[in-house]
Amino acid sequence: MAIISTITTNPSDTNGNATGANYRGSFWIMTSLFFLWGFMTVFNDILIPRFKEAFTLNYFQAMLVQFAFFGAYFIGSLLYFIISWLIGDPIAKIGYKNGVVLGLLISAAGAGIFWPAASASSYPMFLAGLFIVGLGFAMLQIAANPYATILGPEKTASSRLNLAQAFNSVGTTIGPIIGGWLIFQYFAKTGAHGADSVKVPYLAFSIVFAVLAVIFFFIHLPHVGEGKIERGAGALKHPHVILGVLAIFMYVGGEVAVGSAIINFLGQKNVAGLDPVEASKYVSLFWGGMLIGRFMGAVELSEMKKVNKQMLLAGIPMLCLLVFWLLRSWDSGQGRFDFAGGWAIVQNYLPLLALCWLLFQFGQALAGRTLFVFSATIVVLLAIAMVFGGKLAMWCIIGVGLFTSIGWPNIFSLTLDGMGIHKSQVSSLLVMAVLGGAILPPVQGAIADATKNLQISFIVPLLAYAYVGFYGWKGHRIGRAKMAVV
Repeated sequence: MAIISTITTNPSDTNGNATGANYRGSFWIMTSLFFLWGFMTVFNDILIPRFKEAFTLNYFQAMLVQFAFFGAYFIGSLLYFIISWLIGDPIAKIGYKNGVVLGLLISAAGAGIFWPAASASSYPMFLAGLFIVGLGFAMLQIAANPYATILGPEKTASSRLNLAQAFNSVGTTIGPIIGGWLIFQYFAKTGAHGADSVKVPYLAFSIVFAVLAVIFFFIHLPHVGEGKIERGAGALKHPHVILGVLAIFMYVGGEVAVGSAIINFLGQKNVAGLDPVEASKYVSLFWGGMLIGRFMGAVELSEMKKVNKQMLLAGIPMLCLLVFWLLRSWDSGQGRFDFAGGWAIVQNYLPLLALCWLLFQFGQALAGRTLFVFSATIVVLLAIAMVFGGKLAMWCIIGVGLFTSIGWPNIFSLTLDGMGIHKSQVSSLLVMAVLGGAILPPVQGAIADATKNLQISFIVPLLAYAYVGFYGWKGHRIGRAKMAVV
């Protein structure tokens, strides 16, 4: 039996203080990738209506945009796992930095296909381009997520991944605003209608990816990845890894299921009876909650002084609430701020923020414990929303976004903890589990159709988050005593 040897870096980087100083700069460089793929991923939501109109598609055909993109995540991760099984982990051979470069180049090639696809007015070619972009993003996810956990002490890995994912949420927050303006307004005004309006934005993406690939190739980053290389599926020998993959499947599936049902849920007469335009004002609080929670998670799970932690844990949600208030107070029709109207929207969010602060205190900067208490809170919120109606149910569903925020980074870091040379293979399995976002929402929809009751259908994400809570409580520790031997 062989003893697992952990991935090593240059010997000159082994000093704790020096490592922290060097890795801090490297980590901030890596966060640009998290922002970029978050920014570009939400462009799919803009492509769907644009392609539907340009190619006269039905809803099923238009939704192939998401199928092509997220299907590539699964296919790319599966191929990576098979390759690592048969010939050894690719990233363990080439290093995480080169893995990032490869992912950027693949993404650049996919985005570049949009120009000839628009010129040929070919929807299948667009889907092929999206599929290739998805393959590149899968490689980026496989490389960048574990790399972020490595760039510093392992005990603060969850903090770094929460922070990186927070910048991903910044991208998903501003992406639709900029993308919608470019594709539906700016290029439409210049005469680029239909599919032509996506040519320049995606050409810009292609150029940015290519430039970033060159930058990442030449800049100095810790060349982590050398060391012992093994064939086989060593990652699957660890029970907590298998349970962690299932946790990501449930987490992504639960998050997407809730997010996909919000507008329809808020439109229910026994809940809020809002029209889609009005409901969208509250949906932003759901996704904005993920941004708040991840920044708070990065602070709480860090090693900064306690007094600084408490100041930031209180200041971050208050600052974000102020921004939400200002955004919701602007009346574009009147061309002025309606602060009373904006406050009426956001005031009910205050108790949720207070509860979030309290739960972070209870989590005591422990990734597993924090994941458990946040997931348990989501289960309670969903149960209330299923049983009760009115504004209480409405705000319970909106609050899920705030408490689901730390799910991905905490599950990821807990599963990768101590995996050494198997980190990137584990990462490929975790990225593969994004498939949950394609499976659980239709299951919820089927239950809603069968029962004629959307509230009842929330049993699907409730059960999913219950499992995530189990992983945070106990699942991530199962089999740990045998990790020293493979």
